[in-house]
Amino acid sequence: MSTPHWAKADAVALEDWGASTTATEGNPVMAGKILNVNADGSSECGIWSCTPGTRKITIPSDEFCVFLGGKGLYISEDGEEIAVEAGSIVFFPGGWTGTSIITETLSKAFMSR
Repeated sequence: MSTPHWAKADAVALEDWGASTTATEGNPVMAGKILNVNADGSSECGIWSCTPGTRKITIPSDEFCVFLGGKGLYISEDGEEIAVEAGSIVFFPGGWTGTSIITETLSKAFMSR
């Protein structure tokens, strides 16, 4: 059995995941690459990136994120503001709903389950 890994996160070629369907301002476009998905589909991890813009989002399952670059702001429905940039670490509980405002192309390593 091998251990899924990438030697350098910034060297991973991301796949085009398309324009956001929930954009409210700008034209945010997402890209990413999945490193691993559990055989039973219970969790996955990878890298995600999104260009500037504002989107309404709901995070369906628990997601742990380490932001690698860019800048943005997440605002929950109850008004909590979470500023993110390279080095920020955030745990979004499943069902988190709010607004994502990306001001500089944002990238993160993530694990969701």
